[in-house]
Amino acid sequence: MTFTQGFLIFFLIVQLIHFLGTWKLYVKAGRKAWEAAVPIYNAFILMRIINRPKEWYWVILLFIPIVQLIVFPVIWVETIRSFGRTERSETILVVLTLGLYIFYVNYMLDVEYAHERSLKPQSSAGEWVASILFAVVAATLVHTYVMQPFVIPSSSLEKTLLVGDFLFVSKIHYGARTPMTSVALPMVHDAIPFTGLKSYLKEPQLPYFRFPGFEAIERNDIVVFNWPADEYVDINNMAGAKMYKPLDKRSNYVKRCVGLPGDQLEVRNGFVFINGKQNELPDRAKLQFGYIVRTKGDRFIEQYMHDRYDISDRFTQINQYAYQFDALTEATANELKNHPNVAAVEKIEYKKERTAVFPKKGSHNWNELHYGPIDIPYAGKKVELTMDNLPMYKRAISEYEGNNLTVEGNQIKIDGNVVTSYTFKQDYYWMMGDNRGNSQDSRSWGFVPFDHVLGKPVFVWMSWDGKATGLNKIRWSRLFTTVSGEGTPISYFPYFLVALAGWFGFSYYRKRKKEAAK
Repeated sequence: MTFTQGFLIFFLIVQLIHFLGTWKLYVKAGRKAWEAAVPIYNAFILMRIINRPKEWYWVILLFIPIVQLIVFPVIWVETIRSFGRTERSETILVVLTLGLYIFYVNYMLDVEYAHERSLKPQSSAGEWVASILFAVVAATLVHTYVMQPFVIPSSSLEKTLLVGDFLFVSKIHYGARTPMTSVALPMVHDAIPFTGLKSYLKEPQLPYFRFPGFEAIERNDIVVFNWPADEYVDINNMAGAKMYKPLDKRSNYVKRCVGLPGDQLEVRNGFVFINGKQNELPDRAKLQFGYIVRTKGDRFIEQYMHDRYDISDRFTQINQYAYQFDALTEATANELKNHPNVAAVEKIEYKKERTAVFPKKGSHNWNELHYGPIDIPYAGKKVELTMDNLPMYKRAISEYEGNNLTVEGNQIKIDGNVVTSYTFKQDYYWMMGDNRGNSQDSRSWGFVPFDHVLGKPVFVWMSWDGKATGLNKIRWSRLFTTVSGEGTPISYFPYFLVALAGWFGFSYYRKRKKEAAK
């Protein structure tokens, strides 16, 4: 059975349950019994029965994943209230029974339809609930399909994005992706905050779908995506328990896209080369490498590095006068060379020896700073499969494109058939951090398929320095700054305060004017 067939059967079962549970109520409301049985049409009729204006708007909400989980309980409650069942106990009961209490009202109670029922809440508490539900629905729509908040957890893009930056990530730039996990708490990712409990049910899963975007991913874009290799219960404990996670519930990662579909990519001494030419990064991007800093005996280094560069947590003291830094820019290294308390600054040179980079198997001697060359697949690209290049493409073919790939002797089989080539179904990207010696990125787990792409960071609305104290914890110069662009980021926070003050002033003036007119 295909997914489409299974989904159609599920949809028809839901329609049958709706018909059996409501047809008598339709009749009592002056409608025909058959109207409760016609898919979609019955939803429009039900909206009229419960006296919901703009029924088309509510019907659309019923078919939007995640949002529908909020709307359905509202519809259940409004249905029984339209037939005089307004007791609080019945309201709770219809929600707890997932709407099945309507069967009892339909068959066991002699109810009358309340024509022209007022939709205005009968109490202040009811008004609060209605306002909160409206706010939750609106916020869920924005969060799921337009803009999502995100916080930078690691330093792999240091200098462009800092640990503690709070971002707004646009989902419309590359096209909003509809949720695949259909039963989940709104505006919550993979776990309920402060509990560690899953925030979703693994089944049922909806097929992948993405709305058209208004731009494609460009080289050097910073991209938020679902981590392809995420299988950890706790992302901060990679030696801990593992579990299966649906695609859209895998941890959110942010990296720079340095390789596009169809590129040939190579990393030489930490620098990326595309089709043989060194990749030119935007001026806000600052590559970082490992350095050994030798001092003249004064132990100034920790406070100095924190005060000036905010990177005091990323060095190791080798001995009394030597420190190893994993993330220094070339400019910082040169500045340190001229410091009177520094004896020498030496860039760490990595030999071309194999480390545990992707793919784990193969005859190559690649590491984090010497990698490739590799060819990045794209939709429609046909590659010849050999035992040598299979480790590079196996994960994409099997995990991301849903094929059963096996190897028997020297034969490669896909879905039981011997193959010598494969044509890819979607585009792939190569994501890397600017901290070239200390970033878990595509060098660790390979290509990122387009269906894993979440969105594009566009705005830093808050930046929090966990090591500072008092008001210094807020990085004021980073508030309301853009992620992309040239030159030093400019804070628009003062303009925001002026606009906010103007809005409050205008609202106050309008209120006073209305009061004076009464």
